[in-house]
Amino acid sequence: MNVSYKWLSEYIDLSGFDGDQLAELMTRGGIEIDVVEKRNKGISGVVVGHVLTKEKHPDADKLNVCTVDVGQGEPLQIVCGAKNVAAGQHVPVAVVGAKLPGDFAIKRAKLRGVESQGMICSAKELGLNEKLLPKDQQEGILVLPEGTEIGKSILDVLAIEDEVLELDLTPNRSDCLSMLGVAYEVGALTGRPVKLPETQVSDAAEGAADHITVTIEGEEQCTHYAARYIKGVKIGPSPQWMQNRLMAAGIRPISNIVDITNFVMLEYGQPLHAFDADKVEGGRIVVRLAREGETIVTLDGQQRSLEPHMLVITDGERPIALAGVMGGASSEVTDGTVNILLESARFNGATVRKTSRQVGLRSESSIRFEKGVDPARVIPALDRAATLMAQYAQGLVLDGIVEELGSSQDETVLTMTLDKINRYLGTELSKLETEIIFGRLQFPYEFGANGEFTVKVPTRRGDISRDVDIIEEVARLHGYDNIPTTPIEGPSTPGSLTKPQAIRRELRKRLTDAGLHEVMTYSFTHPDRTLLFPALSEKDAQPVKLSLPMSEDRSVLRTALLPQMLEVAAYNRNRKNDNLAIFEIGSVFHSDEALLTRLPQEKHRLAVLLTGSRNEAAWNQKPAAVDFFDAKGIIETVAQVLGISGMVQYEAAQPEHMHPGRTAAIVLTTERGPETIGYVGQLHPSVQHDHDLADVYVLEVELGPLYDAAAFKIAYSVLPRYPSIDRDIAVVIDRALPAGKLLDAVRETAGELLESVKVFDVYTGEKLGADKKSVAISLVYRHAERTLTDEEVTDLHNQVVTRLEDSFTAELRK
Repeated sequence: MNVSYKWLSEYIDLSGFDGDQLAELMTRGGIEIDVVEKRNKGISGVVVGHVLTKEKHPDADKLNVCTVDVGQGEPLQIVCGAKNVAAGQHVPVAVVGAKLPGDFAIKRAKLRGVESQGMICSAKELGLNEKLLPKDQQEGILVLPEGTEIGKSILDVLAIEDEVLELDLTPNRSDCLSMLGVAYEVGALTGRPVKLPETQVSDAAEGAADHITVTIEGEEQCTHYAARYIKGVKIGPSPQWMQNRLMAAGIRPISNIVDITNFVMLEYGQPLHAFDADKVEGGRIVVRLAREGETIVTLDGQQRSLEPHMLVITDGERPIALAGVMGGASSEVTDGTVNILLESARFNGATVRKTSRQVGLRSESSIRFEKGVDPARVIPALDRAATLMAQYAQGLVLDGIVEELGSSQDETVLTMTLDKINRYLGTELSKLETEIIFGRLQFPYEFGANGEFTVKVPTRRGDISRDVDIIEEVARLHGYDNIPTTPIEGPSTPGSLTKPQAIRRELRKRLTDAGLHEVMTYSFTHPDRTLLFPALSEKDAQPVKLSLPMSEDRSVLRTALLPQMLEVAAYNRNRKNDNLAIFEIGSVFHSDEALLTRLPQEKHRLAVLLTGSRNEAAWNQKPAAVDFFDAKGIIETVAQVLGISGMVQYEAAQPEHMHPGRTAAIVLTTERGPETIGYVGQLHPSVQHDHDLADVYVLEVELGPLYDAAAFKIAYSVLPRYPSIDRDIAVVIDRALPAGKLLDAVRETAGELLESVKVFDVYTGEKLGADKKSVAISLVYRHAERTLTDEEVTDLHNQVVTRLEDSFTAELRK
């Protein structure tokens, strides 16, 4: 909602406040002001001129030489290149010494040898938004209405010396979608009275009921429909002051009739619609739900199919308007319109919202109906618009209002004690102070003998329905800054992250530092997607079904993270992004509710997906494809971050939908024994093919056991002071034997003197045999407090070799 400071000042005294101060006051009172825009972009010295003559420039075909009376005695000679300039026009003239937006100064000049004593201005040159001008004013110079006072400052004529406050309203404050609503709000904040617009309808002897009948069939969707008949109108432009108000609010003027309906809608918050009465068959208005197969051509020229839940205004047979959304082209007000049927109604907000969204039309009217209009303003707004049409369209307002009223809305009456108000707010407000606040709000009240306030809430404040809403009003008008702070009593616990929260935060940091991108996918998925990767689900677990799913594709809760990450990978590949390194930390949901043994379980998981190349091609390197060890390295990094590297092992595994020869189970050794907490490996080729993906390596791991096992503290060790001794060995073993078992045996035999051990080569070939492989191992020995001798290292190393030979029938390669 854009609120013009000048327009608002017509309803309430704003003296002592400029736009910024008013914005600060309203923001502190609970109505946030996003921007205060000054309409004057730097204009001075621009006045209204009257073009007396126009002649062609002697040396330029596209220029004209005009004489213009600006009310300063002698007419000025001005060279103008606009195509639409003509004698007899009233136009804005920047005289010598004037300034335009951008600090552009007007000087005396010669154009092609002809002296020019100023400039005739366009709307753009005045800093106005051309799109908000009437269509016939959007090109060339700005032509002002006839009779505009010559010599008057353009700042006054166009109300440019104004400020516009942009309100960022919460959905409950629909009362401030009108100038009067904002005036009441400012009045409550300042304690100043609100001046309502004067409405004087001079009814003719002829009755409106002779021309109009109103019937409401959709009583639940329309609780009040009222209409007036205005006869003999003359269509033309609306007065300049009204156009100024509409443009300041961001609405483009169209014609006097349409502009009046928009003006009153902004003023009262009550949408109106004007029909060409001669195009409404028999003057009959029937408000009903649409019928199957009906269509309507709306004012934007689009034919729209209607559905039975949509509310329409009809002439008894055909729809002539989508109620609360947009009028129909068949009853549109045009230049030839003579008689007006003016509508003011109260439509159900949910019905309007559903229709508006379904047909893709969201108008200023629909926004107000969606949020709720004041039922007490249906008739005053109708009378206000009829008064303006009589004044500015020379219409004759026929006697009476034709209306049908369904259920009426009574004022909300709430009771509360002063003690409750103070107890909720932590204040010590007196009865008098509270009564003053109710008076500023213009909420009628009574104070009973039992010490209770009985407050009547006006219908314009539909957001107030409970006593706590009244208490909130007291709080904001008393001033949030004036509410005392109350120390917390009793023992307090300083805020901190829980261990799982700290672990998740650190993992996100480490993984993003490593070059992975975090994704967040839907927790809802299709039932078929839960059949992927059954090894990642609990045994006999069932997906949790949603009671009211958005669609079949989002009807159950996910049981694993990888299916959604595959969708992300496919989405990226379809857009030529083949290199992906992504991760997600999220929840999965398992249920065996069919067995009625427990409630659904929510568990945290980490999933990673790698595909494409690990590096970009460059002049000095070729791109290298990601492989199993890239994915395995990530889980090793996670284990290192959590301080549990020695507790994580890998075992060959063949879970469904994973590559049978390139997948490992991730095993965590705990006090309870070894526990499989996830899998790392390549997707099965069939799954890759189904998703149209190249080789994809993934991992998914349960975080719960990692939370319990993690020693999530930084461990420091003293830098070594004594030298190490390195030894390498290569042994031939059975090909099926995991190299990890060799490393476990080495660690167990070497004991504390072994600093590190790793596999640095694996060789297979015909010389070794089809069922054999050679594993090369590097060992580093070091003592923390002295230098090892060669003899003791040799002796220990021989024990290691012997252990490998005895335990695994290993053969030492020479």
